[in-house]
This record gives sequence, structure tokens and C-alpha cells, in this order.
Amino acid sequence: MKGFLLRCVFLWTMLPRSNMQSVVPATVLNCCEGDVLILLDSSGSIANYEFSRLLHFAGELFHPFSLGRGHVRVGLLQVGTKPNLVFGLDDHSSQESLQKALQRVSHLQGDTNTVAALGVAQQLLTENVPKILLWMTDGVQPGDVDEPMTKLKAQGVSVLIVSTIHGNYQVLQRAVTPPLESHLYSVDIDNIEIITEDLREAIIKIIRAERLRVVHLNSHSAVLQWRPVLSADSGYYELWYNSVSDTDPVTKRTISGDSSWVELTNLQPDTTYTASLHPESNQRLFNTLSVNFTTLPDVLSPAVVSVSDSGPHQIRVSWGPLQPARVLRYTLEYGAIPSGRVQTVMLHGQKNSTVLRGLEPGTQYLVTVSALHKNGKEIAMSVKACTQEAALPALTDLRLTPVERQEVQVTWQANQEGLKGYWLSWERENSHTSSSKSSVYLSPTSRSTRLTHLAPSSRVCVSPVYSSGLGDGLCCTAESHSDSSHRG
Repeated sequence: MKGFLLRCVFLWTMLPRSNMQSVVPATVLNCCEGDVLILLDSSGSIANYEFSRLLHFAGELFHPFSLGRGHVRVGLLQVGTKPNLVFGLDDHSSQESLQKALQRVSHLQGDTNTVAALGVAQQLLTENVPKILLWMTDGVQPGDVDEPMTKLKAQGVSVLIVSTIHGNYQVLQRAVTPPLESHLYSVDIDNIEIITEDLREAIIKIIRAERLRVVHLNSHSAVLQWRPVLSADSGYYELWYNSVSDTDPVTKRTISGDSSWVELTNLQPDTTYTASLHPESNQRLFNTLSVNFTTLPDVLSPAVVSVSDSGPHQIRVSWGPLQPARVLRYTLEYGAIPSGRVQTVMLHGQKNSTVLRGLEPGTQYLVTVSALHKNGKEIAMSVKACTQEAALPALTDLRLTPVERQEVQVTWQANQEGLKGYWLSWERENSHTSSSKSSVYLSPTSRSTRLTHLAPSSRVCVSPVYSSGLGDGLCCTAESHSDSSHRG
């Protein structure tokens, strides 16, 4: 076995550079700008052969990219008993340097202390560029990584994972950044090369430098975003946009060099626009970025009306979309079906919900929301809503019936299903002059029990037990005369 493992490593180190380069499209080389930190499991659960295959895979994966600041920076952090930073993000600016460094990486062995390594990763991935954590692991005992992964994502880090099949898939699924189908790979180590192109394309999509995107769109506006390539003192952006119709004039805007987004307003609904952004700088030439988009059809409020928080005497009514610039006021009319008295509520145009109170329990209501728009148009939408039935008390009819001296039979009725049981408390007589408090838990099927040695005038209480704790109970005082009728 030892000879086989050594032969596998030797074959990898002797792979010709020309073969690796020939399968890579030339357009990939200068496509991207961002930081990629490889988090490599180097613990004892990883076999030497598996470890060498992961390193080989990393070399193939990043071989096409131009490296260095302004391009793609690659770092390697090993997971073991203690984190080991093999090389930082600024250590390699050429493929030759990176590939040689990957060949020299040693297997740490030891424990799988992923949480400690993630703490180091948080300190490394801080630049204002697209950031990726590529976690390569067998997934065995990854530890409680949910919290540190959440912190990394809050820093804008995209988490991609390659697992060699026998990992804890649920933990990895929570850790990865969506979409799972392109960011989480479970693959047999001997066939790991089949995911190279797909994973590389996922990385490119995250860190592609030249891209103009529409990140928010409605019927009258659009927000465009791009990767920043200038600063406030190094240049500015020129933006042109217009609808694709021949009659629409082109609008031109100049945008500060430290910007990375712009909002286009006063657009026409359901219209296709084209936008072009060109970075202007004396330091170097940049490509013009372009995007086409179609605004949404015009929607007048209220387009949606919904009800929630229903109770026996109230319901909450909500509507949308909220259009304070277009709506003067809302009018709500509601009444019980079929012939209840109609009541009216007037609300400002900035409101999009209200609670209707004083309703009858177990009753169906018709609610109509009308919007008066500033152009004089009035739009209305109706919805039916039901209040809940009045809730019955969990316990009723608590009785104390005398059996013998200082003994009573306790009985009660229950109106709710799903109770976890009942909690009884009373005072027990210890001697002629003292008493002590006693309590007992009874099963949910119980409806009675007998108490003995009851203290004179003892207060007996029965409370329902829910999964969340005790509910409101009933109490009765036992009569001190043995010949009286004891009733709560």
C-alpha cells in the first residue's frame, strides 16, 4: 500500500504543465478579481492518498487564473489540532509559484479543529473584494461550525465545499452559501476531477470582475450594481441608458469613482431598457459594461390583501404594495356576513396594515380595502376573514367530595386536548398543630384522585400542564366539617 501511495503522489508532481494549460479557455485567465482561501482538512481522518489528491485537485482548479492583487489571490489554511497557514493571499502572484507551493504541503495529522481554523479565516478574508472560502474536507467530525460560518457570511464571504462523500452532509448543507447545486460537491476522491469545471465556473461567477447587474427592479425604477474598479480620486463612471424603442432619448449620468451602484428612476412600466457603464481613468483602459432589463408591469395598490393574527375578537388586515408617493389614503370597510353592520376605518397612504377589534367570535367577515390614488383613480380589493371561536377554559367543575374524615375525592372536567397532565397541590396535616404543602403530578387521562390526611380548611388546586408550563387552574377550599357537602 505504501508503494501505491507514493506512486500516486509522484504521478501528480510529474504532470506536464502543457496538458493542464491546453484544456483551459484563454478567456478565463483575466476574468476575475477576488480572494479565495482554501480551507484544507489535514487531520488524521484524511488518508495520505486522499490528502494528496485534494492538493492535486486544487492545483488543477486554480491553474487557469491570473494571480496577484487586482486578479485572484489564493491562500491555503490547513485544519488540524491547530490551524496552520501554509501561505497567505499575497504570497503567490504567479502560477509557477503557487503550483510549487501546493506540491510542498505536508499532511498535519492530529485532530479536526475546524472551528479554530475558521477563526483565522475571519481575520484573513477582510478585503473589499469578492471573497470565497473553499472548504475541502472528508466531513468527519467537523465540529460546531454553524456560528463561525455565519460570521464569515456576514463579512460577505461565499462558502463553497468539496466533501469526499463520507462527510456530515447536514452540517455541510447549513454551512454552504446557496445555491447548493453549484456550491456543495460530494464526490468520491478517485473521481474528484469530474467536478473541476463546474466548481471553477461557480468561483468565476462569484469573482468575475467585469459585470453590471440589476439587483432590484420594479415598475418604475431599477438598481444597477458593479464591482468597483476605481476610487474617488482615480476616475469616474459614465452611464448611458434608454429604452430599446427608437423614439426614446438616451439619458447620460456621471457617477463618482467610489460608487458601486446607481438607481435609475422615473422609468416606464413593462418596458425594456439597455444600460452601459464605462469607467473613465487616466491610469488604464477599462471595458464598457452593459446590461438589458425589463421593468415590471405597473401594479396599483392594493394588489394583495391578507389577514393574520386572528383571535376571537380581532384580526389583522395587511395589504400591498406600499405606495406612499402614489396613494392619498386607504379606506377599510368590514362587516359580518351576510348582513352585519358595515364599519369604516380611514388610514393614511403610508399605512399598509391595521388591526380590526371588537369583532364577534366565530364569525366570518367581509373586509374591503380601497386606495384613493393621487391621480383620482380608486382601486379596491376584498377578502373574507374568520374570527376564532371563544376559547373554553381548560378545566371546569372542580369538586371536593368527602369520603372519610380528612379524606376527599377530587374530581374535575377538562375541555382541551393536548394537555400533558395535571398538577395538584394541597395542605397535608402533619400533627395536631402543623401542616405542610404537598403536590403531585397526574397523567393527562386523570379526572379524579383521593387526598388523605387533609389539613382543616385546606386549599386544593388543580392546574393544567402544557408543554410550555403550568396553565391557569381552579381552586377549592375543603370544609372542616366532615358531614358537609364539599364542592368547589
